[in-house]
Amino acid sequence: MQELHSWREEQGSAYLYRVLAEIERGTVREKLFRELGREAESQAEHWAKRASKTGLSVPPEFAPSLRTRIVAGLTRRYGPRAMHSVLAAMKVRGMSVYTGSDLGHAAPDPATGMERAHSGLSGGGNLRAAVFGVNDGLVSNASLILGVAGATAQPGLILLSGVAGLLAGAFSMAAGEYVSVRSQREMYEYQIALERDELAEYPEEEASELALIYEARGLERAEAQRLAASMVADPERGLDALAREELGLNPDELGSPWGAALSSFASFGLGAAVPLIPFALHLNTPLPWTICLTAASLFGVGATSSLFTGRRAFRGGFRMMLIGAAAGALTYGIGKVLGVSLG
Repeated sequence: MQELHSWREEQGSAYLYRVLAEIERGTVREKLFRELGREAESQAEHWAKRASKTGLSVPPEFAPSLRTRIVAGLTRRYGPRAMHSVLAAMKVRGMSVYTGSDLGHAAPDPATGMERAHSGLSGGGNLRAAVFGVNDGLVSNASLILGVAGATAQPGLILLSGVAGLLAGAFSMAAGEYVSVRSQREMYEYQIALERDELAEYPEEEASELALIYEARGLERAEAQRLAASMVADPERGLDALAREELGLNPDELGSPWGAALSSFASFGLGAAVPLIPFALHLNTPLPWTICLTAASLFGVGATSSLFTGRRAFRGGFRMMLIGAAAGALTYGIGKVLGVSLG
């Protein structure tokens, strides 16, 4: 049955390659996807022969599954770039042309080690996620506290609501991040395992696919074939190259679900704790202190976010402070109305 499953997968990939070639008509990617489609059909034939030898009956014609047709329709509607992760999960290779280097830039030579030169750049994503996690905690819990403060003047109730908001929000963010990263990691691990099996089953075909991608990036055919052959000659290096070029992912940066969950919990909790500080210290007039402390923190977060946007720090900080003020004022007003109506 594994042979029939592999046959259907390769035929489904060939079907989607034809869809991509139609979408990319007139571009350098059209040739890439048509060639990859032919490679997929060749691999499907390989599995069909294997199935026949084991006594399995191969359908005379391939009928794409409902899932394949849905993905094809969405790709036609929204474009391959928006759907590249879904297409990679459907065993469509070459998606790195939408996520990696621009076409026309030569692929790196394995002897130089430059294929890893930019891998550290993605580390900035962790800082970005932390900054925006703090911002989410600040805005959401400050808004909650102000909303409750609009309905009641009891500091104890406001503090309790704020602590509940902090814990609920932090656990929700952590759970969502865990599920997201776990699902993505499982998909990538499955795809890498498929690449490992295919590399062992038919290395020449995998080298041919890799060469097609390198050629689409601007290398001459002979050079692309030489580079691909040298990569595939070493199974570990070949698997790494196939994962990067065919799947568009970095095997070294799949991410830890628990690490992502804990980081999300900590960053959201840190931001959400800031508006609670005056109430936790039992200050005489905690609400004005909360407003000032939250405003200053929002300005700092907005200024820090300018590192990722390239905008001026003051402008980013002031804009974030205004957004937080609008959210806080709105929830305070709603709390005030509800407090009067329910009181």
